[in-house]
Amino acid sequence: MPTPPKYALVATDLDGTLLRRDDTVSPRSRAALARAAASGARHIVVTGRPVPGIRDLLARLEYRGPVVCGQGTQLYDAGAGQIIRAATLDRDLADTALGKIEAQVGPVFAAVDQGGTDGRTLIEPGYLMPHPALPAVRVGHREELWEAPIVKVLVRHPDLTDDALADAARAVVGDLATVTLSGPGTVELQPYGVDKGTGLALAAETLGVDPAATIAFGDMPNDLPMFRRSGHGVAMANAHPELKAAADEVTLTNEADGVAVVLERLFG
Repeated sequence: MPTPPKYALVATDLDGTLLRRDDTVSPRSRAALARAAASGARHIVVTGRPVPGIRDLLARLEYRGPVVCGQGTQLYDAGAGQIIRAATLDRDLADTALGKIEAQVGPVFAAVDQGGTDGRTLIEPGYLMPHPALPAVRVGHREELWEAPIVKVLVRHPDLTDDALADAARAVVGDLATVTLSGPGTVELQPYGVDKGTGLALAAETLGVDPAATIAFGDMPNDLPMFRRSGHGVAMANAHPELKAAADEVTLTNEADGVAVVLERLFG
């Protein structure tokens, strides 16, 4: 009988981690993930993107496993094309949280990711999508953001840095929502207590695996909760300094196949 791998799960963020700038996964990274799978480890995608923003990518990758989407708000079965579990952000609380943030830092621009497999990303006037390849629908007024259930709110400020905006939001939002910094120009609000760590734990439970048997790869502070639940956290060389400081090791950049370098060492 083969010896079980030290890590039963390989959890990877997408943007800035497994994906290259052109939204592709390199042949080397594909081969390394296949080698890990041949050794008995399961690959699980853990991303801030909501389900509608990831389905086409998963199809191109021929990925059929569980996916933690929307900063942990959605657990998606890629093979079945179904959401297994989901959490929504109360829209009244979201609107109140935005008001508190604006009282602290002045006007902000907001967007929302709607729930469900066909939910849309709605953006209010002035909001610029940090990832232009992802589809979005522009609305005329903020009130239209709340027309359907949402999983998270995206917030941008015309002048503040991402770190300054995230810090200011955390100071005033309290338990109305969880504040997350997930990428350049991407400060987000999701249901309080929900994050990539809770999403990973739920996915691991679904697979019958201890989340501590996970090696996790990421690049931004939103990956911190995933690192805390995992047995080993690997930050990319292009990662945010906060994540690098918390990581067990730092690998090469996403453009230099940093995920593959570590997996080749562990499963080669």
